[in-house]
This record gives sequence, structure tokens and C-alpha cells, in this order.
Amino acid sequence: MRILAAVLALLLGLNALAMLFASYWWYGAVPGVIATGPFNPHFVRDIGAAYLVTAVGLAWFAARPVQGWPALVVGALFLTLHAIVHIYDAACSASPVPFVLRDLPGVYLPAILALAIAVFRRPA
Repeated sequence: MRILAAVLALLLGLNALAMLFASYWWYGAVPGVIATGPFNPHFVRDIGAAYLVTAVGLAWFAARPVQGWPALVVGALFLTLHAIVHIYDAACSASPVPFVLRDLPGVYLPAILALAIAVFRRPA
């Protein structure tokens, strides 16, 4: 689980850095983002900051599970709430399945993995 947390931290951290420092490129490169509305650099960087904090929490847990577990929980909570927003948006569309499939690898899977690590690796 610690290795999974470290890999997830790396991937989410890279995503966060792209959102923070290459916002316009990120906006055009990630499938489906353009469909959410016009480019808003401040909003992209805000969410990038949340992803960076999440990545730090996962990395902290990977390095020091007992001390880092609370930070992991907070990161998992962000990812889960973010996924719920995406589920709601998909459910409100005329054809939700393509939206769910599009968001599965980048939104739902990280949330599921982080939440599973937090639940199943809770320190005693």
C-alpha cells in the first residue's frame, strides 16, 4: 500500500505541477476539461494547489504511515468529493456513461485508491 501511495503521490503531484505552472497546456491536454467551460487560469491553479496538497499527504503516508495517515485522509477526502462532483455532473447529462468512462482513470480511480488506502491501512 505504501508503494501504491507513493506512485499515486507522484502522478497527482505531476498533475498538480502542470496545473500550477502550465495551466493553459494542462487545460487543453486533459480529455474533457475543455467541455467544462472557458479556461480560467485562477481556477485551474486553485485546483492544482489542492492536488499538490493531496500528493504531499500521500507521499507523507508512503514515507511515514503513522504520522502521515491524517494527511492521507484529508487528501482522500478531497479526491472523493471531487469524484462526487464529477458523478453529479455526469448524472445530470443526457448521456452519463461517456463522461463516467472518460473520468474513470483520472478522477474516480485515484479517489477509490486513496480512500481504500486510508480505510485499510489505518494505523492501530
